[in-house]
Amino acid sequence: MTPVSKSRSDGPLDGRVAVITGASAGIGEAIARSLHASGASVVLNARRADRLEAIAAELSEGAAIAPGDAADGAIIGEMLQTALKRFGKPADLVVVNAGRGLAGSVTTSDPEQWEEMVRVNLLGAARLMRAAADTMIGAGPGPAVGDGWLAHPRDIVVIGSNVGRHHSPFSSMYGSTKFAVNSLAEAQRRELAPKGIRVTLIEPGIVASEFQGVAGYDEQWWETFGTKFAPLLKPEDVARAVEFVVSQPAGVHVNDVMLRPTRQDYP
Repeated sequence: MTPVSKSRSDGPLDGRVAVITGASAGIGEAIARSLHASGASVVLNARRADRLEAIAAELSEGAAIAPGDAADGAIIGEMLQTALKRFGKPADLVVVNAGRGLAGSVTTSDPEQWEEMVRVNLLGAARLMRAAADTMIGAGPGPAVGDGWLAHPRDIVVIGSNVGRHHSPFSSMYGSTKFAVNSLAEAQRRELAPKGIRVTLIEPGIVASEFQGVAGYDEQWWETFGTKFAPLLKPEDVARAVEFVVSQPAGVHVNDVMLRPTRQDYP
């Protein structure tokens, strides 16, 4: 059963406007619900418009949708325009979450799926990170420096993976896209930090969601893997980490967070 969002009442994110990609299920949905419950207005993006409509209807006040392919530049523009049109201010919190997995290594995975995975996981992430930065810089205090950039928090949160930092022979093609995203996030952090924009990388370990089925992992292998490291992370665990990061005062930045199931020793 899908959890019902908490009541919105002067939460720590009151007045902020968030855009979340991949928000129709799993980690993205959990993040959207968490941010909304903490007071943020949210724009939800995913391909499944009907699912987004149902979530937005449940959240009711402070929720809008911008369905479509998160790697498409035009759709990215619609997400950010929806935030401005619906909530009267530019997005100041963008969660780069949309992505897909792929079972197997460089020698065993399906090469027919490589290009689409790179397009979504890397190019789509880069396009959204760039558009989010342009929006937040444009909404900043112009030429002001120092504390002038810290009038309010502005966040770009990138959902990576622990296999983007630690080599995994059973998902090396997927891991390579997350290695790239790791690099993009840290480079953008260094670029935007002087302007008061926080770029944070969140790297979860194994999270139980529909991700594994879409990625094509063998069901029996997954059950064995899940038993070995049980209890696995839930999407809500990742959402809680994101909420903690973006709730910090504007002058405090948690640069990156890696979280795993307690019993997950590798990767």
